[in-house]
Amino acid sequence: MTDTRPAIVLLSGGLDSATCFAIAKDQGFDVHAISFRYGQRHQHEIQCAAGLAEKLGAASHRIVGIDLAAFGGSALTDGDIAVPKCDRVEDIGGEIPVTYVPARNTIFLSLSLAMAEVLGARDIFIGVNALDYSGYPDCRAEFIAAFQTMANLATKQGVEDTDQLKIHTPLIDLTKAQIIAKGLSLGIDYSQTISCYDPIEGKAACGHCDACLLRAKGFAELGLDPT
Repeated sequence: MTDTRPAIVLLSGGLDSATCFAIAKDQGFDVHAISFRYGQRHQHEIQCAAGLAEKLGAASHRIVGIDLAAFGGSALTDGDIAVPKCDRVEDIGGEIPVTYVPARNTIFLSLSLAMAEVLGARDIFIGVNALDYSGYPDCRAEFIAAFQTMANLATKQGVEDTDQLKIHTPLIDLTKAQIIAKGLSLGIDYSQTISCYDPIEGKAACGHCDACLLRAKGFAELGLDPT
């Protein structure tokens, strides 16, 4: 593909979003990254996102501040709620965990949609995954399809243009190992990413939250060192 159209990529600074960025870039898009400082306890991911955007050649990078901590309801935004920790992936519970942030991807995609309209972009990439993930409802294909339909009904470009907006989810059916392998093939340096929900002293991965365990599982399946 030699398409040079602009695309928006949601870039958190984590493993999945970095891979998603590399895929969009590899497909020929002119990538504009957007990151969110939303009151998350793992603020270090914003620094990682800024470094990745520069290293991977983003056409632009916006860091948008919103205060989801004002609502709480999640271990990621409420200091009174502990991030669940365990020693094995098999111990991760089957219910939606307290690390789920209410309406987060809906809000993130809505703001990305606004950015897309301003830049004339018809493509938004988000690194949601429905296999090796923690059970978040806003990471499912059904949600993405519903949002895409809404986006094309609710925007000027969706109403006036024949070229409809598309939400790309290139990782949605991949295991964590497959995501890592894809990223490595595209030159991603995963040491520049962080996936931890509760970093030690704000930077070092704890090794025991869901995100750390799933990340380690992916590297282990490839016979690689997760650090």
